[in-house]
Amino acid sequence: MSDPSLESLLTAWREERLSTAELEPLLRERFAKTAEVLDVLLDLDRQRRCGFPEVVYGQGKSVEQLLQIISVQQTAGQPSLITRCPPDMAETIIGAYPLASYHPIARTLRLGSLTALGMPRVIVVTAGATDRPVAEEARETALWMGCEVEFLSDVGVAGPWRLIERRERLQQADAVVCVAGMEGALPSIVAGWVACPVIAVPTSVGYGSNIQGLAPLLSMLNSCAANVAVVNIDAGFKGGYLAGMIARQVARGREG
Repeated sequence: MSDPSLESLLTAWREERLSTAELEPLLRERFAKTAEVLDVLLDLDRQRRCGFPEVVYGQGKSVEQLLQIISVQQTAGQPSLITRCPPDMAETIIGAYPLASYHPIARTLRLGSLTALGMPRVIVVTAGATDRPVAEEARETALWMGCEVEFLSDVGVAGPWRLIERRERLQQADAVVCVAGMEGALPSIVAGWVACPVIAVPTSVGYGSNIQGLAPLLSMLNSCAANVAVVNIDAGFKGGYLAGMIARQVARGREG
């Protein structure tokens, strides 16, 4: 029985297609709030509470842990997202789950995705091509959340006309993720063109005074644009997740 609902399980039990002894472990497995997986206590109730399943940070975990986590999530009917997943582990996981997709630049592995009402639209913008790994992590996260995602690369402030040429596309977004290193000025400029939240993601791209991303982080925190919010350095997942949540809410409002 694939992804059984409570109603379908109880119907099968009532029609005597399932015995009480068979029903009990299925209920425990399907509706458990947590699962112990090789020293990991997986939160299976997060989707009910927060709308999204637990996302797994892959770095530092073993491939055995990741395989077991995916197995538990899939059994619970939850899509899986692993961030910072090493390529060799991704290869092993895809061997076990051929429908999984791995993005080597973002270092994310996805298996399944959430559904959403009203086609939530996220646009991911990068200041430079070197910011792409962080931006791709944001894109993959928003895709997993069921969003339509457009990617605009290399439109930084060194060539401001490049952004102006794309302003009409930006204005169609429900939320924007703006990824920039160096001095981190791009989110403030983007925010001046759009009527939606801009999630600014500073990167550690830059020369010495960039201070490994601290300079753009401080620039973004000091933005004069009121619709800019800032996440941590190189935190593409966080930027994509927040943008996805916002876009889904906006799209739901359009449908409602």
